[in-house]
This record gives sequence, C-alpha cells and structure tokens, in this order.
Amino acid sequence: MEPAVGVLRFDTSAILYSNTLYVLLALLPLPRRVRGSRPWRRALKVLYVVVNSLMLTLNLVDTVYSRYTGRRTTWTFFSEFSNEGNLGDIVGVELLNHWYLVLIGLAFIAALIFLYRDEEPRPQPEEEDTGVRAGSGNNFTSRLSHFKEPLIRSLCLLLYIPLAIIGMRGGASTAIRPITISNANQYVNQPSEAAIVLNTPFSLLRTMGKTTFADPRYMPDAEMQALFTPLHSGEQIPELTQSHIPPFNVVVLILESFGQEYIGAYNDYPGYTPFLDSLIAHSLTFRHSYANGRKSIDGMPSILSGIPMFVEPFFVTSYSLNNVGGIAAQLGAEGYTTAFFHGAENGSMGFQAFARTTGFQHYYGRTEYEADPRFGGSSDFDGTWAIWDEEFLQFFAATMEQMPQPFMTALFTATSHHPFAVPDRYRDSLHADGHPLHTCIRYTDHALRRFFAAARRMPWYHNTLFVITADHTNINQQPAYNTPLGTFSVPIIFYSPSGVLPVGMSRAVAQQTDIMPTLLGLTGSSRPYIAYGCDLLHTADSLTWAIHYNSGIYQYVQNGHLLLFDGEHATGWYDIEADPLLRHNLLGIPADGCPAFAHHLSRTKAIIQSYMQRMVGNQLVP
Repeated sequence: MEPAVGVLRFDTSAILYSNTLYVLLALLPLPRRVRGSRPWRRALKVLYVVVNSLMLTLNLVDTVYSRYTGRRTTWTFFSEFSNEGNLGDIVGVELLNHWYLVLIGLAFIAALIFLYRDEEPRPQPEEEDTGVRAGSGNNFTSRLSHFKEPLIRSLCLLLYIPLAIIGMRGGASTAIRPITISNANQYVNQPSEAAIVLNTPFSLLRTMGKTTFADPRYMPDAEMQALFTPLHSGEQIPELTQSHIPPFNVVVLILESFGQEYIGAYNDYPGYTPFLDSLIAHSLTFRHSYANGRKSIDGMPSILSGIPMFVEPFFVTSYSLNNVGGIAAQLGAEGYTTAFFHGAENGSMGFQAFARTTGFQHYYGRTEYEADPRFGGSSDFDGTWAIWDEEFLQFFAATMEQMPQPFMTALFTATSHHPFAVPDRYRDSLHADGHPLHTCIRYTDHALRRFFAAARRMPWYHNTLFVITADHTNINQQPAYNTPLGTFSVPIIFYSPSGVLPVGMSRAVAQQTDIMPTLLGLTGSSRPYIAYGCDLLHTADSLTWAIHYNSGIYQYVQNGHLLLFDGEHATGWYDIEADPLLRHNLLGIPADGCPAFAHHLSRTKAIIQSYMQRMVGNQLVP
C-alpha cells in the first residue's frame, strides 16, 4: 500500500482518539441556556485548543527525538526518564537549537485559537400573544421547533459514535483488528521507515497502560525447546579453565552511541577512532555484530544479562520486578567483586536500580566521583549529563586498583551523547567535520587511550578480559548503516593483554546478548544461567545468529540471510551478502530457492515464544 494511505489511516485514528471528548461534549443535546452560555462555549474552546496543541507539539518534538531512537516515542518514555533531574536543561537547549520548530508550533497554536469558530446561539423570537388557546396549531409548531435541534444533535451523536470507532480501529471490516504500531510496516518498504507513517500521539495513546508481553503460542513447548532454549548449563571448558590461575578479571566497557559507522577498522575510510582501531588489531572482533535495541535502556540488559529488547524495554514495564540474573550475579556467586560505573547522577536512567537488581555489589556514580579527593569533583561535570569521560575513566582505573581480585566491572560512558559537547580544551584539536557527534566520538576514543595507558601500569591489567561494545548506534549517514540491519551495527570487541584470545576479524554473527555466555565460558563459570545468546568462542560460525526488534518487526540474522517477521507473518527475506543495502525483498522465492527460510522462521518464533513465556512466568533465572 502507499505510505500516504497509512499516514491518513493513523492520523485519522489519532485525531479521533484525541478529539472524541470534545466532539461528544459539543454534540450533547443540552438545553439552549447551557449550550449557549459563555462559560460552556469557552470551556469547549479551551479543551479543543489545549488537546490539539499538545498533539501537534508531541509530533514536532519527535521530529528531533525520533532521529536518535529510530522510532516514534511510546508511553515507556516517561518511565525511562523518570529519574532525570536535568531534562529542563536539555529541553531548553533544544528549544534554542530548533527555534524554527518552536515558531512553527506557535504558529499552529495561534491558528487553532484564532480560526476556531464556536456556535453562537441565535436569539429565539418571543412567542406572539395571538390569543390562540393552548393546544392550537401555533403552539404545536412552537413545541416542535423547540425539540428539533436537540433531536438533530442526538442523531448526529448516534451517527458519530460508530464512525469514530471505525476511524479509531483503522477500518470497518470485521477482519480488521484495531490498528497498532506494528501495522505501520505494511505501508513501508523497511521497518526503519515506519516512523514516517506513524504519528506520536497515536504511538503514545496505543501504548498507554498496555500489557507489553503475551505468550503467542506459535508451537507446543517441546517443539519450541527443540528449536531454541536460553538455558545454558554452565559446563566448564577444560582448555580454558585450566589455562589461567588466578581467574580472569572481567571489564566491560559500554560506549555511548559508538556505532560501527564511526570506527575505521570496520570500514574502508578512516573513521574517528584511531586508538580503538589500534586495539582492534590485537583483539577478537566480529564483522557482523549487532545491538539488540536502539536505546541505552535496551543495551544494558542485553549486554550484562543476555536479555534482548522485544516490544518495549522490559525494565520500564511491570516485568521489571522479575528475578533477573546477569554476569555480575553469576560471577559474584563465584567469589568475584562486582561494581558498576556510570558518571551521571546516581539513579540516572535507572542504571543504579538495574545494577542492584542484576547482582552488582557496588555502584559508582557522580556522587562517588565527586567524593574522591584525588579528582576534580563537580568541576569535571559536563554541565548536562555526567562527569567527562576522560576523567571518569581515570577514576574507573584507580578504583579497580583498590578492588580485591578477581573482579567484574562494567562502565557506561556518557560524553558521546546529546547535546554533543566536549571539554573546551579539545574543541579544536579533536574537532571532526560532519555531525557534532563525530567530535564526541574522537574525544571518547582519546579518553579510552588514556584509560588503557593508566591500566597497563596496574598489576590487575595483564590478567583481565576486556569487552568493548556500544549501547546502540546513533546518527547514521553511510548507506550501509541506514538499512534496517545497519542501524543496529555496533562493535563487539574482546581483548586480552595476556593473549589467551584469538586475534582477528571473525565472520561469525555476534550480538550483545552473546557477551554474557562468551565471558562466562572464558571464566569457566559452572552455574546454569539464562541468556538469549551463545558462546561465540565455542559455537560454529554457521550457528551464530542475532535478533532484534525494530518498530513492530523482529529481525533475525543467520548464515547470510535476514528474516523480517511481524509477529504473525514473514514480511521480508534478504540475502545480506549479495544485497547489503537490502533493496531486493526475496519473499515468495525462498520456498523454492532457499531451504533456510523455514528454519529461520521457525527459530524466530521459538525465540519469541520462549522470551514471552519467561517474561510472563518470571523465569529469567534457572
């Protein structure tokens, strides 16, 4: 179908949802003295202007915000940022940066106010005293006139209700269920375009108070478990567990917004990360490596707990109360000291709650940094989000120096984030052309160089496994990184100073949820655990895979093919080796030409069903 048809259908639904109260009140067959009174008319106008001004403003705001998330804003946004105290500053900066949108918004609101025309009641002529007795023809006509207008309003109201329901549902056919966000994909060629068809009021209204997860029951449980299980036995691998005493330390570095697009080692152009490029030359890296979500709150559970993002970030739904494991809980039970580091206000983005829930014993945020006399305190705050990356990474190294070994730590950087500022002393020397994010990427790469320089001088360094990845991608400008698959391309880098790991660029498919099984395999963890990924070092390349959820579509990658699945039907099938820009949808051909199609579809359904069952049944730990 044409995108314009989809736009009309979703806009109609949103308009009816948001304006139904106004229409119902306007059509109520109230007495003339009420309906024609100034307070009633003014209340109707205020309701109309306020509601529609809010809806227009939400759409304008998302013209900026959706560029970073890759989708329209949903109701979970309010949970994601509920702990942030600096949103007022962020909004103020954005109002200045996008002043033209402010003017457009004010123009829309002014038009709503000045073009609104309410119904001014016509004065009723006084009934002439003709001396005709009660019950005469004139009296009957007068009474009929008195009831005519309320009758017309009642009929209009009765007609409006079914028409409004049809418009809200997206159609009149009994075969049509109420349209949801995922229906936008039937009007576009790729899931990344769904945000164009949708509108923000619809996305918010359709996700408000909704149950996020439900068991789809694609297949019997025995068939599902034969195709996929997230339960890992924790079997020790002799050649690794006997090769190192004492146990490895584990350090996970999660870099804000570091998509593959910015890293020269992944591309045929220099990029903005000279230090990371040099480190990759001595690391195990994966050419086809993907995030499991598009936001920071998606990346945390994927990387540290092996749980991908399906539909909504589970940590902002009611399922956040589930028992959840993770690398920290697993290694903490085996004698590791565990700590999480994030240079923002303690509690920001819900990271502190997540760290505590998943077994981290210690948390180090802005509060702990500013309390450490060895560092610059609040003067190192970037003014918006967090302590500058360079200073906080030095604090990270110094704090690990004091930890009992073995330890497992994770750090989340912050500087390569909107509003894309760097310290004044680096504005010229690290400046990069193009998007302001590129300068931030250079700065964080410089901060990583200084971190590793400091860590190399510390006794814990040689016996440590480092993992470097990103929470998600960000602004994508290269065509290969603007596809539904490319927008999830992040680095996954394993580095061992002791040389225990192989070195090179692997052709296996890797995803964030593989990090936990791979690390636990390397450390010789013996306890069973749940993770929606595989041990990349002990899984054949042909059996590695990745899955992510993109605007109502599940994307499953394995053996050079990409399957798109909307929860009910396959919507796309691509040969990503021959068609990296995903221009040729082969759906319809695979039954004859590619036997892998049925396998991909069945396995995707099994993974989704397993995920939903475990979420609903609180079975995220063995």
